[in-house]
Amino acid sequence: MKKGLLPFLTPILCIQTMSGADGKTPQKPNVIFIYADDIGYGDLGCYGAKNVETPNVDRLAAAGVQFKNAHATAATSTPSRYSLLTGEYAWRVPGTDVAAGDAGMIVRPEQYTLADMFKNEGYRTAAVGKWHLGLGSETGKQDWNAPLPMALGDIGFDYSYIMAATADRVPCVFIENGRVANYDPEHPIYVSYNKPFAGEPLGRSNPEALYNLKHSHGHDEAVVNGIGRIGYMKGGGQALWKDENIADSITNRALRFIDESKENPFFLFLATNDIHVPRFPHERFRGKSSMGLRGDAIAQFDWTVGQVLDYLEANGLTENTLIFLSSDNGPVVDDGYQDQAEELLNGHSPTGNLRGGKYSAFEGGTRIPALISWPGQVPQGKVSESLVSQIDLYRSLGSLIGATLPKNSAPDSRDYVNTWLGLSDESVPFVIEQASNHTLSIRTPEWKFVEPKGGPTLVPWGPKIETGYSTEPQLFKLSGKGENQNVVNKYPEKALELQTKLHQVKQR
Repeated sequence: MKKGLLPFLTPILCIQTMSGADGKTPQKPNVIFIYADDIGYGDLGCYGAKNVETPNVDRLAAAGVQFKNAHATAATSTPSRYSLLTGEYAWRVPGTDVAAGDAGMIVRPEQYTLADMFKNEGYRTAAVGKWHLGLGSETGKQDWNAPLPMALGDIGFDYSYIMAATADRVPCVFIENGRVANYDPEHPIYVSYNKPFAGEPLGRSNPEALYNLKHSHGHDEAVVNGIGRIGYMKGGGQALWKDENIADSITNRALRFIDESKENPFFLFLATNDIHVPRFPHERFRGKSSMGLRGDAIAQFDWTVGQVLDYLEANGLTENTLIFLSSDNGPVVDDGYQDQAEELLNGHSPTGNLRGGKYSAFEGGTRIPALISWPGQVPQGKVSESLVSQIDLYRSLGSLIGATLPKNSAPDSRDYVNTWLGLSDESVPFVIEQASNHTLSIRTPEWKFVEPKGGPTLVPWGPKIETGYSTEPQLFKLSGKGENQNVVNKYPEKALELQTKLHQVKQR
């Protein structure tokens, strides 16, 4: 029997035997990934958030399955996104660490992606929002004033409207189908991650230019929209984004894609910018929480979720649309800007009191919120304690839609479709977690082993986050005191067992 499948059900029958609320057998479902940025395990209402409300996310949770033990593959953005879209652990592949804004394509055209899988099964595919997986054929060689020779159309996406990297990195423009959206020929675009452009203001030397948001550490190079960034940029004109409008731009393009694709199955990778720094939500979200800009950005994210849900309902698409909502890694509070995020927490725990956070080998780095909704096909309001990993979504969804995958594609992904649909409580046997410095951990439902690698105790560039790095092996019995007590000396056989399994996975 395939892992995660109910007895006697083939992948295709998994769809054919499910009937909707109206008694009809559904066609292949539309699939929407709503992929948040830096939202932690404790940042949403259904996960116990304080001082901010997320009624639309909570509405999604009430309609489907909420996972309490779900994991991203890495504690930072680029490797998590790489693994999600390729079904391969990023630590196997050089050049998959946090990408600069001028990085070349990290996912290459010869790879068979999640988007390729949906496209070849008759879906129209799109990526909208934050990308952070590189563009063009070579790092630092892009001509931003012409169509890029390599973009998302080469890896399975029919449509794309994306940020090249993150909001705190140049270039600060949207890329639509491989070229700068709203391009302004009177202000050609130049980007460098090596040296500044003469005459352009810098955050570190022109503080008067930082009229919207000042930096706390780093983020002191190019100034765009009154906010300092990482990297140097010149030009852009009317193509430059305004941070306060990013959520509207992303949401509008996502809804437009759904509207244009609704007659046939579609796959939408909707990667929001919220709540990554710089946090500068639209004015209509200011004061929606008591936590300042970070809390207001969470409220803005919830608005995006609500817009999608409302549009699906208004157009009769709710019943046959599977929505997966999650985050790329754990949270960070002060990640480089003076937005009072730390001072205004007031009892809110972004990690849900897990240890660590973004960048970390501890649970706060990779244990993230995860919700799946598909009305009539998944249990309503179920809370699942099953151990799951985003690495397995590729093959699980492939099983759901009856996809045929080429040899060697999605090499680390496993089929646990019924666990993801809430039809089984079976956990995966283990998940692998990657910290910022490539420390790897292997996590089972009860145990976690962190390999000895060494490194600083705290993230060294500003955020107050424990790294979990150590020169000694660490073993945690998660059913006991969580990650507060290293029990490697008490259970040496278990430590050896998990260390051996991790080694085997690494040597695949």
